Amino acid sequence: MVSEPRNDVHVLLVEDNPGDIDLVKDALARFSSRPTLEVATDGSRALALLLSGERKRLPDLILLDLNVPKTDGREVLAAIRADERTTHIPVIVLSSSNAERDLMQAYRLHANCFITKPADIDAFFRMFELIEQFWLKLVKLPAPVTV
Repeated sequence: MVSEPRNDVHVLLVEDNPGDIDLVKDALARFSSRPTLEVATDGSRALALLLSGERKRLPDLILLDLNVPKTDGREVLAAIRADERTTHIPVIVLSSSNAERDLMQAYRLHANCFITKPADIDAFFRMFELIEQFWLKLVKLPAPVTV
């Protein structure tokens, strides 16, 4: 059974590629759930947003590229999972990599899933339709967490 989409979902995108950021914004704009998107263009900024108390509310879902500057995505994922304030947040790794070592490392660090970014724009939007269907409509996310 598909649940009613929450109208207050906050998504943190950790991505440094401006083209990919724009594509994600376009994809999320198509969602019936209309999530709020926040972007961190490097891993250090993502960790500051998540762990430093800069925000009043944690994201409900994190979309994480592994290859971001400063603190890479693997370190970001390890820090998210090591902190009791953020360990519950689902993390979707979105990577250009098809490398088995990247896949295995992401799962060893307890990513909720690993998706290779499609090169085709139609496939990219379809991937986000599936993300919405599963993560924002089917799955029951925890209530918003304030810090």
